[in-house]
Amino acid sequence: MSGNVMQHEPPLWLLVLITFSGTLAMHMFVPALPNAAKDLGASVAAMQMTISLYILGLAIGQLVYGPLADRFGRRPTLMLGLAIYTVSGVAAAWAPGVPALLVARFFQALGGCAGLVLGRAMVRDTAQGDDVVRRLALLTLMMMAGPGLAPLLGGLLSASLGWRSIFLLLTALGLANLALTWRLLPETRSGPAGSSLASLRRDYLGLLRSPVFLGYAIGGGCATTSMYAFVAAAPFIFVNDLHRPDYEVGLYLALLILGMAAGNLLIGRLVGRIGTERLMVGANLLSVLSAALLLGVVLAGELTVWLAVGPMILFTVGVGMASPAALTKAVSVNPRVVGSAAGLYGFCQMAVGAACSALAGLGQDQALSAAAVLFAAGACAQITFWIALSREGRRGGAA
Repeated sequence: MSGNVMQHEPPLWLLVLITFSGTLAMHMFVPALPNAAKDLGASVAAMQMTISLYILGLAIGQLVYGPLADRFGRRPTLMLGLAIYTVSGVAAAWAPGVPALLVARFFQALGGCAGLVLGRAMVRDTAQGDDVVRRLALLTLMMMAGPGLAPLLGGLLSASLGWRSIFLLLTALGLANLALTWRLLPETRSGPAGSSLASLRRDYLGLLRSPVFLGYAIGGGCATTSMYAFVAAAPFIFVNDLHRPDYEVGLYLALLILGMAAGNLLIGRLVGRIGTERLMVGANLLSVLSAALLLGVVLAGELTVWLAVGPMILFTVGVGMASPAALTKAVSVNPRVVGSAAGLYGFCQMAVGAACSALAGLGQDQALSAAAVLFAAGACAQITFWIALSREGRRGGAA
């Protein structure tokens, strides 16, 4: 049966819809943090935890969905995640206080991350060679349209209908995704119906013991989701430090998403001429230099709205190019366990993102903390990419 379903390629627009729904729930709520804090009588630190815990939920969930998808198939695993996402949206909308909201957000992330893992895995299932990079870049480019508008939409909903309306909209999106997946999405996993738990454990251990995979996975996280340090700090940088109104925060975050979209578009055009490896390293170097510029501006005491947004747009252009390149390299280390590799890669990404967003909350100067975290993470990515490429080159030469 699996041989027949593999003949059907999943609609790219549906993969976009299920992939961006997980991150959409995070980006849409960011502009509403001040309003939710006032309504619930919560501190700034408590509301920032709704972002850090969400990212952590994305990280943990991806460890689960990868092996489940390799064992039971992409489609049923995805539907399970979408069901959790939908139910958690209802719980968040009616949360009576911060503890209930934190729990609901964590489970919303656990459900939403199914799309992050399985949308990428389905692309890898049905594409080969450089076409994988192009399709992942196109998937990410189209996916960015949602999170790009999410802060604006979230700010508008929070101001006009209250912050709880954001979760009602996300619940409706979850229901729509569940229905569309049931009707339109084919199974794309090839091979036998499943593998034993011992085999899954062996596959994960094999990936964890691979310096090449770890280099791409850790480097990919440091090169991409480190930007969550700035996202989590942005409402307080722009409102408290730069004295801008709440509703402008969504606009500035949307510009960063456009930077990522530009990077995705560029790598789709350049990968055939320059190569995945050189693009990955070069794109991350652009991010490192942009973070250094932002850090210098903050240290000089010259921070303005556009001296914050400008370097961050360049940073996210680098993120947009490095992300599909690093992911492609990571999931290609062992093509037999693409689902597990995508899940473990996603875990590394989101774990780095959670750590960076938490570190950005340390200290009295949020702009300084965020800029320092971005620069350190980018430098770490550059080092781990070089290690992975070096080890892979030696392994290829030995073969």
